[in-house]
Amino acid sequence: METALDSGRDSTSGGTSNAEKFHKPVLLVETINWIKPRGDGFYLDGTVGSGGHSKLLLDTCETCRVIAVDRDPQALSMAKTALGSYRDRISFVHARFDQVLDHFSLQGPLSGAFLDLGVSSRQLDDDARGFTFRKNVNLDMRMDCANSELPTAAQILNGASEEELEKIFRNYGEEPKARKLAHGIVSRRQNNPFLTSDDLVAILYKTFKKIPRNKEKARIFQALRISINDELGCLSRGLERIRMDLDSGASFVVITYHSLEDRIVKRSFREWSQSCICPPKIPVCSCRGKALGHVPLARGVRPSSDEIQQNSRARSARLRIWRKA
Repeated sequence: METALDSGRDSTSGGTSNAEKFHKPVLLVETINWIKPRGDGFYLDGTVGSGGHSKLLLDTCETCRVIAVDRDPQALSMAKTALGSYRDRISFVHARFDQVLDHFSLQGPLSGAFLDLGVSSRQLDDDARGFTFRKNVNLDMRMDCANSELPTAAQILNGASEEELEKIFRNYGEEPKARKLAHGIVSRRQNNPFLTSDDLVAILYKTFKKIPRNKEKARIFQALRISINDELGCLSRGLERIRMDLDSGASFVVITYHSLEDRIVKRSFREWSQSCICPPKIPVCSCRGKALGHVPLARGVRPSSDEIQQNSRARSARLRIWRKA
């Protein structure tokens, strides 16, 4: 069964759950329309969060099944509550989406998969998680706050070398003053360790010689978060791993929020859609020799003006689709 949904549909009939009060799923209807759920389908939600996308998929198709994955144990707990009425059709896995198949044995190929990348509104609004540059917030930023092996942002700022810090800010924040900022951090921490968001914002003020704009602060906080959680490495590995487990004709939908992750998704989808990926100077094709699938929409899908008006955090989102041959 394939069902096209109206973007005006209320997918939370019967009231709004606590999870949905915290987080509005972005490009919700568009995601499920491109997944095209069918009755016997088996789907992967690799970033279940508060459960909005999985809920609409399960509502749209009354017999399909979902593997709901999240590396954040708090998010997974909320998803279990929000999706409790579907417990006979959904399995929950605490893992990164690039490692989910190390924790869960598939009974067959996936009928579709979707990832909603980035940080949820719930995570941003919870000061205890340390993702925000609001005043006096502890510098944590771990997606899996139960994983003691992951360093916190404070530990990175207080322990990484100047060269490592420069690389983080340049590669993951595209910060033009990365070297100067890294030097300032190392100089300051000798007498004043970094503990809270105020400490980091103060060094930004000193580096930029002016009060940093929110966009500048967000760029630096994003760089630390990406580094701590290995977000780009996880994305690259996860895309490839999930692709191999998709069934013929299955759709792979990914929602990105910044250029770094969008670049990885776009490059992967484009490469998989090429019949030959050999270097130009090789006279005879030695690669797979055929396309693995295709990209239905080259530019992807952006949120409507109405969605952005209702949820300002959707403004940078882009949905990309790849369909397996």
